[in-house]
Amino acid sequence: MDCRVHHQMELDDKLGEECGVFGIYDFSGEDVASDIYYGLYALQHRGQESCGIAVSDTKGPKGKVLSHKGMGLVNEVFTGEHLGQLKGDIGVGHVRYSTAGGSTRENAQPLVLNYVKGTLGLAHNGNLINAPELRRELELGGAIFQTTIDTEVMAYHIARERVNTKSAEGAVANAMKKMKGAYSLIVMSPRKLIGARDPYGFRPLCIGKRGNAYILASETCALDTVGAEFIRDVEPGEIVTITPQYGIVSDRSMCLKPGCGEREGRCIFEYIYFGRPDSRLDGISVYNSRIRAGKFLAMDSPVEADLVVGVPESGNVAALGYSLESGIPYGMAFFKNSYVGRTFIKPKQSNRESSVRTKLNVMREAVEGKRVIMIDDSIVRGTTSDRIVRMLREAGAKEVHMRVSSPPFLYPCYFGTDVPKSDQLIAHHHTVEEIRQIIGADSLAYLRLERLPELVEGRLPICNGCFTGKYPLAPPTEDIRGSYEQ
Repeated sequence: MDCRVHHQMELDDKLGEECGVFGIYDFSGEDVASDIYYGLYALQHRGQESCGIAVSDTKGPKGKVLSHKGMGLVNEVFTGEHLGQLKGDIGVGHVRYSTAGGSTRENAQPLVLNYVKGTLGLAHNGNLINAPELRRELELGGAIFQTTIDTEVMAYHIARERVNTKSAEGAVANAMKKMKGAYSLIVMSPRKLIGARDPYGFRPLCIGKRGNAYILASETCALDTVGAEFIRDVEPGEIVTITPQYGIVSDRSMCLKPGCGEREGRCIFEYIYFGRPDSRLDGISVYNSRIRAGKFLAMDSPVEADLVVGVPESGNVAALGYSLESGIPYGMAFFKNSYVGRTFIKPKQSNRESSVRTKLNVMREAVEGKRVIMIDDSIVRGTTSDRIVRMLREAGAKEVHMRVSSPPFLYPCYFGTDVPKSDQLIAHHHTVEEIRQIIGADSLAYLRLERLPELVEGRLPICNGCFTGKYPLAPPTEDIRGSYEQ
C-alpha cells in the first residue's frame, strides 16, 4: 500500500509509520520551499525512504507547479540550489516510508496531477483499506496509473469529483465519502491549501500560523522548527480550506455523528513510538505519554535492579518514567550512531550482528557489574531484542530485565502502521515466558492493555487493534497491504 517501511536493514525490529506531511501558504507572497524543507527535516522520523516538495506561485500562471523529489533523507535529496529553484508562495512536502518492493522514485510524494480543472498537489499519510476497489473502478474507466500508492488513487478520485463540483474542497469531501481507512491529507490547488483527516483520526494533522503564513503539519514539532504558533488540531473527519480571502474555513460534514455507533480511533502507537517526544498530538504530550508508560511498568512489573536504561530513541523517555516511579537510577547504556543513512552498505544476511552494532553499541562502563532494566517500546518479530540483551551481557551486565512500553502485538495493522501478519509476530505464537527465554532476558514484562487509555489521559478514543484485533472500522477480509507491488 501507501508508505510502509521496507526493512532495508535488520538492525531494528521496529515498526515503520506511514509518512509525514507539511503544507504552507504564505499570504505575503514569500517563497515557502525552505520552510517546507525545515518542516520535513523535523518530520524525518516519520519517513526516511524518500521525500519531495512541490510549490506554486499563486500570482503566477495558474496551475504551474515546480517540484523536486527523490530517494533518501531530506538533506540528501535537497540542496540549496534545488530550494532556490522552487519559487512559490504555496506548497506541500512529504517524507515517506515505502512498502516492500515499493521503494522507487515514482512512488515518492507529493504527487502533482494535471487535469481538466488545473493542477493538484497531494501529500498523504495513512492507508486506505478499500484502495484496490477504488483503483479498479478507475482502471475500468481507462485510468493509467504511474505509481503503486494509495495517494494516486485518492488524487484521481478528487480530480474526478472536481469536474462536477464547484470547489476543490467540495471535491475532497465527495472523495472522502468513498475512502475507507486512515488518511491525513494535504491538497495544494492553485489558490488554496486544503487539509483533511479521516473520520476516525488515525493519523495526526495540525494547523499553525507564522505572520501571514498558515501551515498544516503531521506534528507540532514541525511548527516549532519553522517558528510557527500552534493554532489547533484538525479534527477527525474535518476538512480545512486556507485562503487569503477567508483564512481558515472548516467543513465538519464528514465527522462521525454522535450516536452513529462508530467511534474515533487515534493510533495509540503515535504516542508510544511514532511521534517525536516534543510533539503534542490532539492535545496530548507525547513525552508525558511515554513517562506514564514507564511509570506504569514500574508499578505493575517491578524488579530489583541497579540501573534503568532505554533502547534509543523511543525507549529513553519510558525508561526515565520507570526510574522516576521506582527510584532506580536512570542512565545511558547505548551509543546510537545517528549517521547511518539509506546509503549505508548493509552487511550480508549472515552478519546481522554487525548491522546491529553499527547502529547501536553498549557502553561497558555504564553496565558492567550491574543489574540492568532495559526499556523498549515494542517487540515485533523478536529478531533484535535477543541481540541487544546479549550485547548487554557481553558488556558485563549481571542481570538484564526487559520491560516493554506496549502490550504484545497479536494482530496486523491495516491503518498506516507496519505491524505485519500475525504469523510474523513473536507474541502470536509464544507466551511471555517463552519470549523471555528466546531473547535471553532474566525477566520480561509488557505494558498492561488496560493502561493504554491512561497514556492519553483517558481523553481520546484510541485504536488498539494490533493488540486486541478490535478495530474502529472493519478491516479488509484479506491482507491487501502491498498488493500492488510486483
